[in-house]
Amino acid sequence: VQPNNTPGEATKQKVVGTIELRAGNFDSSMRDGSAWLIEFYAPWCGHCKRFAATYEKVAETLHAQSHADVMKDPNARTIKVAKVDGSADRALASRFNIRGYPTFFLVDGWNVYEFEGDRTLEDLVDFATEDYVDYDPIPFVNSPFGPMGQLRALFIWAGTAAASSFEWMVNERGFSEVVAAMVMMGAAIVVGLFLIIFIGLMSVSKPKMD
Repeated sequence: VQPNNTPGEATKQKVVGTIELRAGNFDSSMRDGSAWLIEFYAPWCGHCKRFAATYEKVAETLHAQSHADVMKDPNARTIKVAKVDGSADRALASRFNIRGYPTFFLVDGWNVYEFEGDRTLEDLVDFATEDYVDYDPIPFVNSPFGPMGQLRALFIWAGTAAASSFEWMVNERGFSEVVAAMVMMGAAIVVGLFLIIFIGLMSVSKPKMD
């Protein structure tokens, strides 16, 4: 994912409330040139429910501030405020290695910062606008854009796809659970062999040319 480095372009039209992100629109949204304050929440989480109204105020505050800044300077830094239902979008939550709700991140280009302060309007606004510079960004290898984040998402996606395929074979095609399991196992072996061969070919050293 290559973030766009033209900050003001995406916020000339005023945004008001929080923006819903999911795996399907996450990467394209991160390329719009804005910094993104993102909450991972779950509908069943009591803390998330109690904080929902305050988070909407965070969104209103930061979006209004960004809009005003862009009206003065088209190249001003802009911030968008979003939320992700981590319990429903497990692949995206796994990219951020979510372990509890709510969890907040600031995505600014390639840099991803995890919020560690108090869940208040003032602290989140300060974090997104200026305090984030006091945080160390998540190392790229473990970040949502790095190899470990992408690999975690791939494992979740593969597991979800496998479960859906199993249910489809049993419920829609009428296969017995044993036959469906054997088909899934065969497919996994084929994919595993392909990956082993591919990795082996990629790791073969090329002869030096004198």
